[in-house]
Parts: sequence; structure tokens; C-alpha cells
Amino acid sequence: MAINLQKGQRQNINAPKFIIGLGWDTNANSTGTDFDLDASIFILNENKKLVADEYFVFYNNLKSPDGSVEHTGDNRTGDGDGDDEQIIIDLSKVNAQVGEICIVVTIHDAETRRQNFGQVRNSFIRVIEAGSNTELLKYELEEDFSIETAVEFGRIYKREDVWKFEAVGMGMKGGLEDYINRYS
Repeated sequence: MAINLQKGQRQNINAPKFIIGLGWDTNANSTGTDFDLDASIFILNENKKLVADEYFVFYNNLKSPDGSVEHTGDNRTGDGDGDDEQIIIDLSKVNAQVGEICIVVTIHDAETRRQNFGQVRNSFIRVIEAGSNTELLKYELEEDFSIETAVEFGRIYKREDVWKFEAVGMGMKGGLEDYINRYS
């Protein structure tokens, strides 16, 4: 049975290979234009900076150089039930310099389209064991991010040789650029 986390809670990840599933629904009528949400993964060293530019995984760079993180592709509509985007993580392949993997979701072209996460609902991040497809953890974001255009859903980090997941739920109003500036 999956563990449902609250914001700030942490849980050990005992599966060496797993899938991060991300989902959301949008209020399409609120701005008159479609939403395009994008998952981005920042693979960081112990100083909370990108290991290298190639360790920023997103729809135009689907795989990290060490093969530990693979984005399965961009979903431009978010239609339907279940995961809208997925990231495959293989901890056995993680570069030794990596101390943290941050999962961020942004709204593409949010400023031009006058969109924010206050117009997004039913957002979640979950961890699924790759071999059995068993859901291990889930965090449902319940905050009203009325001015934010980017949200860090969760992070995976290593402490004393144990990998853990933290439910973050922290937003920024400057979109993806805020996170790139923070982690570069």
C-alpha cells in the first residue's frame, strides 16, 4: 500500500529503480488558451548546483549523461487520468557527485498566456517501483499557488548512503528561469 505524504514529509526509497509519475488537471477555460505543463529534473551536487549543464533533464534533453534519469517525453495537454509525465530513475547509475534530484513542474509560456498554478488542480507526484508497478509514495499538492508559474513537487536526496524522497510543494513566480538561476 502506498504511503501518502504531506508537505515536508520524507520517506526512504528502498527500490533501486523507480518511476516518478506527475499528474495535474487544468482549468482550460480560465485564460482562453491551452496549458502546457512541463516536468524538469535538476540533478545537483552537494552544493545544490547542477553537476553539469547536461544534468538538467527536460523535454529537450531526455536523459542524464550517467543514464540515471530519463524523461519519457513531453505531454502538451495533460488530458486524461493518471500520470501526465513520467521520469525513470535508476539509483544504481547515479554519478558519485550527485547528492540530490529535484523535480520541478513549470507552465510553458505562462506569462504570455496569463497562467499560473492557481488554475491547476489535482496535482500530484508519486513514486512507482519499476519492476512491479506498485505505487510506493504519493504526495498530492493542496496549496493554492495563485501567482506561481513553477512548483518544485519533490526531491530525492542521499543522506548517509540512504536515498530519501521529500514532498516539497514550493512554488516560484518567475517560472523555469527562477529554478535555472537557483541551481546553475
